[in-house]
Amino acid sequence: MTDAPVLIRREGRAGRITLNRAGALHALNKEMCEIMIAALQDLRNNDAVELVLIDHADGTRGFCAGGDVLLLSESGKTDGKEGAQFFAVEYQLNTLISEYPKPYVALMDGITMGGGVGVSVHGTHRIATERTVFAMPETGIGLIPDVGGGYFLPRLEGELGTWLALTGARLKGKDVLAAGIATHYCDSAALGELSRAICTDGLSALNGLETTATGSFEAHTEELNSLFKGDSVEDIIEALKTGGDWAKAQADTLASKSPLSMKLSLRQVHEGGKASFREVMEMEYRIASRLIKTDNFQEGVRAVLIDRDNAPNWSPAPLSAISESEIDAFFAPLETGPLTFLETN
Repeated sequence: MTDAPVLIRREGRAGRITLNRAGALHALNKEMCEIMIAALQDLRNNDAVELVLIDHADGTRGFCAGGDVLLLSESGKTDGKEGAQFFAVEYQLNTLISEYPKPYVALMDGITMGGGVGVSVHGTHRIATERTVFAMPETGIGLIPDVGGGYFLPRLEGELGTWLALTGARLKGKDVLAAGIATHYCDSAALGELSRAICTDGLSALNGLETTATGSFEAHTEELNSLFKGDSVEDIIEALKTGGDWAKAQADTLASKSPLSMKLSLRQVHEGGKASFREVMEMEYRIASRLIKTDNFQEGVRAVLIDRDNAPNWSPAPLSAISESEIDAFFAPLETGPLTFLETN
């Protein structure tokens, strides 16, 4: 084991990528994204590599807890350029994974949030364990569920993606498989053996893993689909307030989230459901590059990650203070130009 933040090697049929930034729960920074991009490009052109396997270092917690939010916050206090550069590299990585010509197998063992979702969910094979904790919690810190959230969330069953985007709800273990976010399920104790088998036998090693499950959220599927189908955040909240105990709990959750982020996220999901992956990444690049420079984001980071009082004073608030023209401005083309995509073929 080295102190490199990402470990790259070839093992049998597989090119292996191991996240190795344990002190930060393997949260992604720009260097890690650049290492992974270079590795994926190299492995793509290596005829001896049949597939890519991504995991996190043995004996460490979490698959990947997100991205470098504190860097984004510090950048947003100035001109935001460094934050935009991070988004550009991260989103290039997400797109490379989405368009990768070889099987991409992600072992989503442990915390898989934010940036960790971006380096797993766009792969062809996603394996959850009983330790998997999936979430897109960005509305709680004044951001949006980016890294391609605008693409995969609206393509989940019913309004499941809208619920996850707005509330930041956590799915655990087999819930992740039931939601269609994972494609397979494996007990964590068997991951070492599974990894070796994948490197030796390829995708046939996945035969026999569970591919279907019943999720705990499914007890609320009917009301979830009914209550989260509104055209506006205001409509959704009003519908939730008239529902039962589960619905009112969701309304209470939304009351703690950034009004601006919720409005942006709902439109992101609605538009992303009709867009290509690259169109979604361009849309998210516009929104995220602007959001990190707002008081809204700075306050979310302060409340959740710095002071940790979990009492953000959102600005603007309430929902009625945010006009459609303000939302439109986040989706408009950037003066600095569009996101540049890498050659992925």
